[in-house]
Amino acid sequence: MFHLYITLAYIIPNIYVFFRIKDLFISNGYRRWYILVYLLIAVIYPLFGRDNYQDMNLLMQGLTTIASYILPFYLYLFLSVLLFDLFLLINLKVKIVSSEKRKSFSFRLSTLSAMILLSVAVVIGGVINLNTIRISKYQVEVPRRNSRTDHLRVVYMADFHIQQNISISYVEQFVRKVNALRPDILLYGGDIVESNRKNGTTTIIELALKNITTKYGTYGVIGNHEIYGGKGQATFFENAGITLLLDTLVRIDSSFYLAGRIDDRFRQRKSVNAILGNTTHDLPIILMDHRPTGLKEASRADVDVQFSGHTHNGQLFPINFIIHSMYELSWGYMKIRDTHFFVTSGLRLWGPPVKTAGKSEIMLVDINFK
Repeated sequence: MFHLYITLAYIIPNIYVFFRIKDLFISNGYRRWYILVYLLIAVIYPLFGRDNYQDMNLLMQGLTTIASYILPFYLYLFLSVLLFDLFLLINLKVKIVSSEKRKSFSFRLSTLSAMILLSVAVVIGGVINLNTIRISKYQVEVPRRNSRTDHLRVVYMADFHIQQNISISYVEQFVRKVNALRPDILLYGGDIVESNRKNGTTTIIELALKNITTKYGTYGVIGNHEIYGGKGQATFFENAGITLLLDTLVRIDSSFYLAGRIDDRFRQRKSVNAILGNTTHDLPIILMDHRPTGLKEASRADVDVQFSGHTHNGQLFPINFIIHSMYELSWGYMKIRDTHFFVTSGLRLWGPPVKTAGKSEIMLVDINFK
């Protein structure tokens, strides 16, 4: 259903773009060629916009790669056409450009070319942004209670979305950056691996992730994409050295509690209070929940720090504004009562390999126990 909605959201604006470009920029003698070329390019995404390369030949892989960039390209072409229409509306009152000049071949060619080049440039910038991993640093204080330590360095990430077509060098970049931060604990906030099918790529990634060094270990929760993929992914987490917390709680080195919730797509998941029980008042409490929902519930349960992901901060501008309206905290940091909430924009993507909103992010949170 998700891909159906995305496809509809792609097709409807495309109809607008098709007719507006034809009416505004294309001369009568070129309209047949325009229709043919436009439709040939536009249908690539609906026909080949799949998530992975499994069971595809090289031709299909190539078309799928092209399709992944077509979606954001047309998004920004659509926005460009909208801006030009806004300009035309203003021009009716202000007369910035005369009617004769606007209809001239040179003006139409330069304007359309600028729209296309701008859309391409934004997509290229989004590709660079996606593949550049950045560190977001935070520092908070929580009550120490009876903890044996006064400081905890947490490295947190979510939304890796590991597929067969992922670049091994990108995974290695992630491993290097995490090890350079010297974390006490590494937390994975869900949507880490897409498929439950074993292949050579996942084996290499498992070995790479297992090379991350921490003091207290590596823990994770499952997101909605792990639920889509099925239970076969458990071997991936085990081989990568990641301990899954499935509505469970662990006490770590008499220093803090760490709890993890199953994604709320699983309706039978436990409440925060049910996971924590009545024995967690002696140490600081850290909670992982893939989606940043139920923030009030966590704050009322006296959770000290909660980590979430899922939102990708919209990933594509201006979708980030829609996501911001959907969640109390769609990205970044917020404190509610005595609970510190962190929501990452994700390490990678939910679909097209372009990120024009947010960043490919690792969160580094230094927690001081006072």
